[in-house]
Amino acid sequence: MQPSPINSPLTAPAGATPPVIRLANIEKVYQTKTIETIALSEVNLSIARGEFVSVMGPSGCGKSTLLSLMGLLDEPSSGTIEIDGRPVTSYSDKELAGLRNHKIGFVFQSYHLINDLSVRDNVELPLLYRPGVSGAERRKRALAALDQVGLNARTNHFPAQLSGGQRQRVAIARALAGRPEIILADEPTGNLDSVMGEEIMDLLLGLNRDQGTTLVMVTHDEQQALKTQRLIRFFDGRQVA
Repeated sequence: MQPSPINSPLTAPAGATPPVIRLANIEKVYQTKTIETIALSEVNLSIARGEFVSVMGPSGCGKSTLLSLMGLLDEPSSGTIEIDGRPVTSYSDKELAGLRNHKIGFVFQSYHLINDLSVRDNVELPLLYRPGVSGAERRKRALAALDQVGLNARTNHFPAQLSGGQRQRVAIARALAGRPEIILADEPTGNLDSVMGEEIMDLLLGLNRDQGTTLVMVTHDEQQALKTQRLIRFFDGRQVA
């Protein structure tokens, strides 16, 4: 007998706002001919709209896999992922790509900037894949995002001409240019010294506080994690706290 919608763990109570991200009974298994690796197991997790959540755990515990699933860059082996109360399996491939492009921004530890492109062109790049955004609008959004992260004087520089902290700011500006509701950050301060790390963390906290951006951040830095609204811990692919 199928559970009623009211009792389903994937259905918000009547009148309630559904979580912006919900993972239910998630398992992710990587298989080769000789070995099976369980990256995530029995993960049940909800992220509220406007929440800033940090995820901690030892290397190899599944943190980056978790972000990939939340960002719709990968699919679980089993379980259900919902965005705004709708299972992602109900989206077509085209709708899924549009959802990633419009709703989710990514910030990576290693920046993922293209060295042959200027700072402004790097920030504009994801908008090239968004229908209906003109070249003038891309430029306007890129410049506004760079101003927001304090790099309006560096728009014509190239990544090799920037410090690590500045490159991370460019990566954040690239995420912001798409005006996402959700930012997923994988070790955003991991390659930075303590001073630059504090600056990037303050920037992320400001985005959450002032714009209501939902953030999920993977980190090894307990001090940074404790500044967020909620700390989730993983160990061997399972949520332990």
